[in-house]
Amino acid sequence: MKSALKKLRASLNTKLGFFLLTVLLFAIKSYWAYTTKFNLGVKGSVQHFLLAFNTIPGALIFIGIALYFRGRLSYWLMSVINFLLSTWLFANILYYREFSDFITFNLIKGSGATSNNLGKSLLGIIKPTDFLVYADVVILIIVLLCHWIRVDMRYFKTRYALTITALGFVLFGVNLGMAESNRPQLLTRTFDNNYIVKYLGLQAYTIYDGIKTQHNDAIKSRADSNDLKPVLKFLHSNYAAPNVQYYGTAKGKNVFIIHLESFQQFLIDYKVNGQEVTPTLNKLYHSDNTLAFDNFFHQVAQGKTSDAEMMLENSLFGLPEGSAMVSDGGTNTFQSMPALLDQRGYTTASFHGDVPSFWNRDNAYKSFGYQYFFSKEFFPKTPNYDAGYGIKDKIFMKDSAYYLEQLPQPFYAKMITVTNHYPYILDKKNKSIDPLTTGDKTVDPYVQTAHYLDQSIQEFLNYLDASGLRKNSVLILYGDHYGISNNHPTAINKILKVKKADNYQLAMFQKVPFMINMEGLKGGIDHTYGGEIDVLPTLEDLLGISSKNYIQFGQDLLSPERNQIVSFRNGDFVTPEYTKYNGDVYYTKTGKQIKHQTAKQKKEIDKIQRYVTTELGLSDKVMNGDLLRFYNLKGFKKVNKKEYTYNLKKSLKQLKKAQKKKKTSVKAENNNQSTFDEYSTDAPELKENPKLEFPK
Repeated sequence: MKSALKKLRASLNTKLGFFLLTVLLFAIKSYWAYTTKFNLGVKGSVQHFLLAFNTIPGALIFIGIALYFRGRLSYWLMSVINFLLSTWLFANILYYREFSDFITFNLIKGSGATSNNLGKSLLGIIKPTDFLVYADVVILIIVLLCHWIRVDMRYFKTRYALTITALGFVLFGVNLGMAESNRPQLLTRTFDNNYIVKYLGLQAYTIYDGIKTQHNDAIKSRADSNDLKPVLKFLHSNYAAPNVQYYGTAKGKNVFIIHLESFQQFLIDYKVNGQEVTPTLNKLYHSDNTLAFDNFFHQVAQGKTSDAEMMLENSLFGLPEGSAMVSDGGTNTFQSMPALLDQRGYTTASFHGDVPSFWNRDNAYKSFGYQYFFSKEFFPKTPNYDAGYGIKDKIFMKDSAYYLEQLPQPFYAKMITVTNHYPYILDKKNKSIDPLTTGDKTVDPYVQTAHYLDQSIQEFLNYLDASGLRKNSVLILYGDHYGISNNHPTAINKILKVKKADNYQLAMFQKVPFMINMEGLKGGIDHTYGGEIDVLPTLEDLLGISSKNYIQFGQDLLSPERNQIVSFRNGDFVTPEYTKYNGDVYYTKTGKQIKHQTAKQKKEIDKIQRYVTTELGLSDKVMNGDLLRFYNLKGFKKVNKKEYTYNLKKSLKQLKKAQKKKKTSVKAENNNQSTFDEYSTDAPELKENPKLEFPK
């Protein structure tokens, strides 16, 4: 035993031994912080292994810098670098506790509003255990000062230092490979900073954010107001005037945007063993007061839900890679629907039962001009309430009603459901319909979560009727993207009842529902071709807002002048005449493939392709160059992100103050009596735990 301890101490008295001890303690400290100070959603042994493993490469590379220096200086550099890395970890712990996200370079160099807010409440944020991130630094300095470990004055060969640095990069490559295996497209499809830290570590996230920020800044720095000229020329030449029959019919009404997660059009009127999967949405779809579009397509790319939100509220396409809401949402200037309505006297709020950092919503929503963002922390913590991507829909919709009745009217409220999200996991007590029988274990439960979503919508509509909200509101319901990807060909073939789906059928499989419901609205099934990029100008039409001078790439779905060109993010398209998908071209009406184009057909198809390519390219130019900062529109005030905070206590205080100032909420109209008890749900979790305690 003594011999072993003697050998250990002897090894620690070498520069390499002290270095390895520093790296080991830093890795242990980092893993402890990741698991106790952040909510990274680590599940399973593989992710825990990666979380522990990713602490090592960065430590080898950064702390290893000290090995290139001589004598005592190298030892003190190890301590200084360790201290700086620990301080960065400490700062992120504090920031994460307040904002549920990690510090970015854009945040550091920005206006300072976030850091000011953090500084004001610093004493309330810090916990004594936070300082444990410095424990290893203190211990190593003490053992050096007390000479328990002697400084090795011998020269550490440069080639050995280079080997350790190279080892750090090799291990990072191994880490990245394992991470990509567990989470494909980790860096190209970035939708939550939590994922980067979980799989690659805080140091890798910081470098990734720095490179991404520098790249985006380079593009933005070269942009100027002249870049807007081709954009404005294109938009003005393709402007579609509003429909006089519908213009202003929803003026002054509350607006509900109900996000139907991963919900495809084929589910409407679809049955499993004779049972309707979505009876509520079917009824709504066929209602005389509903305008339903049966040729409406999602147009998302890697950004999935975030792309849909970007299009719906800005009429700007997502980017070809990654998520625009993540890369540009918190920094760019926008002319978003929430800001537009806020400046017309509306209260604007988004409701989502997951963490605020997901898809960078906590930052992007400030750029969009949302006054309130009711995320997971605003809702009661009910046992078994989480569906994997947030609160189960029935519970979430009921909980949201608590805040809805407090919002001064008119309001704009976006409700983001999550239960119908891949991989369609639902506990047995919430299943009330048989699964599909395609043989694909991932796809078969899809109808069960869709049925659950449909039930939650019915309960929500019942509440709107009971509270009186329905009569003065317009409801927009949409599916954000596909639920069953083309990676499940066997299941798709069985759903479509075909031997092998061709590219035309796969293109039509990208349809999602889009419905507008309002009392007195002249409804019906509209066969117009359109997509998510067209929602904003359509809603503006109904609200009596002219979209003519806004930079929006969609066209009003109700306009008789619209061109009905649906651009997919990869350059494919659908029009009433032609469909192009994965390189194949078809007649849209018949689905027959056009293998040999006539001169006339080629001219028509090439013209459509030029429009699609131009539209996508110009939208990317607006996004990448942040061109809206150069566009001064009369009657629209640019959003000041400093005015918004989604801190729980501050938001509740702000809501209370708004109710007193503008006494138009449902609660105020009901003599300050709550209508929350009128919300009825059969959610078993709430039957087992009926008492809901909302944050105060």
